[in-house]
Amino acid sequence: MAERLRVAIAGGGTGGHLYPALAIAKELSERQPQTEFLFFGTSGKIEARVVPQQGYPFKTIWIGGFQRRRPWRNLLLPLKVIVSLWQSWNALRRFRPHVVIGTGGYVCGPVLAVAGLMKIPTAIHESNSYPGFTTRLLASRVDWLLISFEDTRQWLKRTERVTLVGTPVRKGLGLAPREGSRRIFGLDPARPVVLILGGSLGAASINRAVARSAMSFRDAGIQVLWQTGRDEEAVYVNSPDTAGIGHVAGFFDDMDAAYAAADLVVCRAGASTLAEVTVIGKASILVPYPNAAADHQMKNARSLQAAGAAIVIADRDAAEMLGQQILALVRNSDACRRMAEAARELGRPAAASEIAGIILGMVQP
Repeated sequence: MAERLRVAIAGGGTGGHLYPALAIAKELSERQPQTEFLFFGTSGKIEARVVPQQGYPFKTIWIGGFQRRRPWRNLLLPLKVIVSLWQSWNALRRFRPHVVIGTGGYVCGPVLAVAGLMKIPTAIHESNSYPGFTTRLLASRVDWLLISFEDTRQWLKRTERVTLVGTPVRKGLGLAPREGSRRIFGLDPARPVVLILGGSLGAASINRAVARSAMSFRDAGIQVLWQTGRDEEAVYVNSPDTAGIGHVAGFFDDMDAAYAAADLVVCRAGASTLAEVTVIGKASILVPYPNAAADHQMKNARSLQAAGAAIVIADRDAAEMLGQQILALVRNSDACRRMAEAARELGRPAAASEIAGIILGMVQP
């Protein structure tokens, strides 16, 4: 391609939609440093803050998702759709991208729909096992559909140009040394470590279950590397229950070291988190977020469980079962090792590279 490559990317609402988009952009930039990008998102969501921080041009459109619990909020939805279609057309007409990529969330709908009408090549990357509404709506209209779970195929009506690529993760993940990482957090290199993650805001059910079992963990010689979430940091970080349990913080800045230190990971089942857990090859206990759209976190978790890579505990059962399951799995090192190997088999560390190759193939003869 003689002229500079221009790529429009639509995706956001959650980090699970945004961070794969950023990973794709970074990979394309490394392959073709002169590439120009335009990101589409909505105001007030994570992309409005993070994308400009990363130095990419950012265009907001006025669109929102369908509100099932608060139906009165849908009164403006038809107007939002009309306005967002016009905003998308105007921005794409000015930017003139060679390809438009969607990575999930309702913001993809108007952008990819308009791009298709403008005969611009389009692709969707779907991170979740069960495809979101926008992906299902546009699946038959885009030029290429990139999926992260083999299970996703059963929910799609098309079979051509559907490629299993995985979810992009940051480069260098899994390279941190185990013992050195444990020393970073003040942990004993010789004793087992369980990494507890509830996301940046925290997962109340997971935190309560860990606190409830803290004494059992100490008695068993288990060290806990516990990210409580910033919203719950004050409750747990300096609590008597956490004394001597390991390292407890509201948020970990060095997640590579946290993963490297762990023998077992306890977390939600968002697609990006599971992509990281499988790339690094860690046994996991998954407690899916119960209010995720279409219960997609449970479907993600079941995919790993079916492969022997994870144990799944429903959020409502975490208080009774999580502590016991952690103790049982840490004590059974062979089972933990088998789960870690199964997870590694599912990992796709080259996802960003594969996606970039497909995108460049769409725009270059």
